Formats: sequence, structure tokens, C-alpha cells
Amino acid sequence: MKSYQENLLLRTCDCDVNGQWRPSAVLAAMQELSGAHCALLGCGRDDLLRRGIVWILARSEVQMTRYPHLGETITMQTFHKPVRLRFFPRYYIFKDAAGEVIGKAGTLWLLMDLATRQTIPAGDIAALLPDNSELAAPMALPATVGQLQGEETVMMYDPVYTDLDVNGHVNNTKYADWLCNMLGTDTLQQYAPESLILNYNVEVRPGQHVALHLTRHGLEYRLAGYHGEKLAFEIGGRLMPRQA
Repeated sequence: MKSYQENLLLRTCDCDVNGQWRPSAVLAAMQELSGAHCALLGCGRDDLLRRGIVWILARSEVQMTRYPHLGETITMQTFHKPVRLRFFPRYYIFKDAAGEVIGKAGTLWLLMDLATRQTIPAGDIAALLPDNSELAAPMALPATVGQLQGEETVMMYDPVYTDLDVNGHVNNTKYADWLCNMLGTDTLQQYAPESLILNYNVEVRPGQHVALHLTRHGLEYRLAGYHGEKLAFEIGGRLMPRQA
């Protein structure tokens, strides 16, 4: 139970216009993989709901060497590392059918009280997790998104029904869709995100207007989302030429 593994056959709903694994689908696969592992450990969604709490993401970082194609089968592995204050670090490794590592990711999870919408200490949930201190993390902890100077595009956006999840806020995967939509089809037919760093500062809920600020400088990008004066989230990273 120290780690958990699943195989994923890439279907049309997982892929973009290029027939390759869509960045938001990568995040969705990570989310479901985490949920399955936590359920086996006794701290899955149903277990937490009985306490009035849920898992939420604070940070994610995905690094891809290539995006697999429609019809490929991907092996996904996940495991956690020791709790740091309120944060639960969790890592992911993606391999293709030949066993080659094509991507890796790291996340920082928190516990949120559904009544107060505030994060809470790790408490006895941490005791449900086996000691994984001997497992080597495939990368550093998720980074913070840095500032970027360059050409800026601004768009106002109102979250819609399909952006929201069972926790009543915009799902973490949707921010990657917002990024891809702002980068545009022309750009993403030539390039793919080599890295995706996502910092979730405050939840975005139904009815909240969001100002999306996209900055580009060469292959580097940064998307910041503001609700009023409050920075709700940031996504930063670098594009790489798309492989056929």
C-alpha cells in the first residue's frame, strides 16, 4: 500500500485536437489515481465526508518529456511522502508501454473543512498513511510560479457549470483548460506544455468573475487569475515543440 498503480488506455475524451493526452486530462488522471489510493488507505472522499472534510490541492507541477497518443496505454504510479505541516506531498510517474518514463508530477494536498471552507491541520489523517520516507521522490516539491515579463493578453471569464466539481468550486483540472484556451489552437498545434506549475491560492466558486492575465515570453508562459483584487491561481511553465 506504499504506492498505487493503474494502467490507462487513452481514449478520445482524454485527447486534444492533436490526438495526444490533453494537459487537463493528465491532471484528471492524477486526481482519480490519488482518490483510488486514498480510498484503499482509509482516507478517501467518502471517509473524509463523514468528518465533514475533503481533499483540496494547493500546488501541482507536471513535467512531460512527451505526450502519448490516442490508443496508447499508460502506466501511472503514485505515492505520498511524509506530511509537512498541513501539506500532504504526493508524487506521480507516467510510463509508456515500453516502460519509458514520459512524465512525472508532484502535488501538495490540504484538508478543507466543508462548513468553514478553511484548511485544517493534518491531524490523525496523517497516521493513516504508511511510512514512505525511504521512497525516492522523482522531482522536487512543486515550485511557485514566478513573475514573467512579456506580451500580456487579458480576458474576463465567468465559471460555467462544467468548470465546477463535487466540492462546489472550479476543479483543479479546469485551470489547465483555461490556459490552453488562452494559448490558442494555433500555438498548441505546434507546441505542448513541457512543464505546468499550478498554484491554487483561493477557491473560485460559482458566480465569481475571473480576470485571466496571460503573459508570453518566447516559450515561457504565465497565466494569473484574479477575482477582484485577489489572486486566485497562477499557472506557469514552458512550451516544447510538439512531437508527431
